[in-house]
Amino acid sequence: CYILLNGEKPTQAQYDEFKTIVTRHTMIHEQITRLFHAFRRDSHPMAVMCGITGALAAFYHDSLDVNNPRHRDIAAFRLLSKMPTMAAMCYKYSIGQPFVYPRNDLSYAGNFLNMMFSTPCEKYEVNPILERAMDRILILHADHEQNASTSTVRTAGSSGANPFACIAAGIA
Repeated sequence: CYILLNGEKPTQAQYDEFKTIVTRHTMIHEQITRLFHAFRRDSHPMAVMCGITGALAAFYHDSLDVNNPRHRDIAAFRLLSKMPTMAAMCYKYSIGQPFVYPRNDLSYAGNFLNMMFSTPCEKYEVNPILERAMDRILILHADHEQNASTSTVRTAGSSGANPFACIAAGIA
């Protein structure tokens, strides 16, 4: 993902800093978890994801100026960091299970799998084969050309809309 955002391969120090920043932003504001209850239990998880993603602008309004490079970076890190947490919460909400919060000791893919499939009542060990497969799936999907959702995000972004609304448009 670093390469997609920066256009070059990171040094080890840059990679470590990138990983730390992403890990630091995986939690979502606790009030966002309350928004899930505004949706019906049988709502499609992608519809819920669209609503929750758009709502991020209300919680992170300090980084909405798309003309400010620092704001763009902050918004990108927040989206990259919070998407797995929100996706897992959408899934957990749809099946009636409690939310599982991120763990900073796991990899990006491992953390996502843990939030998706662990429960508070039993320990979940992330299968390293599944973790490696999920990591590769995420890499393959990170840049898959100019599809409909990418076009939608770019169109919304060209109007100067906030990054969270643009991504929500792409999810829709």
